[in-house]
Amino acid sequence: MRAVTLRAPGRIEVDENWPEPLLRPSEVLVDVRGVGLCGSDASVVAGHRAVPELPWVLGHEAYGVISRVGSAVADRHEGQTVVIEPNYPCFACDACSAGATSGCPNRRIVGISEPGMLAERVAVPAGFAWPVPSGWAAEDIVCVEPLSVAFNAVGLAGIRPGGRCLVLGAGSQGQFVCLAARQAGADVHVIDPHPGRLALALDLGARPDDGGDHPVIIETSGAVSAFEQAVDRASHGGIIVVVGQSRTPATVSTFRIVQRRLTIRGCLIYDHPQGFARTIAAMTGSGLRPGRVLRARYGLEDASRAFAESAGNPGKTWISLEEKPA
Repeated sequence: MRAVTLRAPGRIEVDENWPEPLLRPSEVLVDVRGVGLCGSDASVVAGHRAVPELPWVLGHEAYGVISRVGSAVADRHEGQTVVIEPNYPCFACDACSAGATSGCPNRRIVGISEPGMLAERVAVPAGFAWPVPSGWAAEDIVCVEPLSVAFNAVGLAGIRPGGRCLVLGAGSQGQFVCLAARQAGADVHVIDPHPGRLALALDLGARPDDGGDHPVIIETSGAVSAFEQAVDRASHGGIIVVVGQSRTPATVSTFRIVQRRLTIRGCLIYDHPQGFARTIAAMTGSGLRPGRVLRARYGLEDASRAFAESAGNPGKTWISLEEKPA
């Protein structure tokens, strides 16, 4: 089968003879239909995040159709369209016992510690292959995973209908946060230096920055200057939720944090099973349509170009394993 593999930092190839996955009793075999690209994938390609071995299959934001079920699986069946939750906790540690599976120290991360999803077929633990309603557009299904991160951020922020929220960064994750915050009823403002990304966020219903302080700020870019700006722009008693990550230290005033009684919370993915369950429920029967964030579609054979061009795309890039409509 074909798979998109990293051969060396910056070198991506489509392997035409990648080994077929082994299906365990508790797993389902999924024929992959589409995979979204995100910043963590780019970090792997650049060599900034180590993977166990090379060559390495990339990608983790995947959906597809179940073609086989393991002998121990009773609640999934062939032909179901599923979206894959790509973080597998151990269910035995203190974090998992407390329901905070995102903090599991033994978490298996698809595309980082586990082989990725950019292949024609993948084996997935059945409980992490989520059936989606029939009739959903491919573009919406492929966005479930990053939208789950966004809903987690909005939940951590405690956003209420009518509340003001400032989103720092309108990359693809920032776009999903704008959608999730709008779905929660927030008055969303957004900042991004890239005109195309800013225009897309405004098209999704956000408003331009008004220059004022905000009770909720969600930082999605990972830029140190954006985190520093978040501390500067948070109003008294404000909440700052940090989604973007950087290893570069930031310079902030503890005086301001204390005097303004700020709460700063890190948002790491989502917890199982409520993260994906919440997102699928929010998308069902609503006009949310997260696929509006997608702005570039490539075929599997163009995977190297997709990764190379994704940073310049004002929206999200994805790779489709289906034929493009005529």
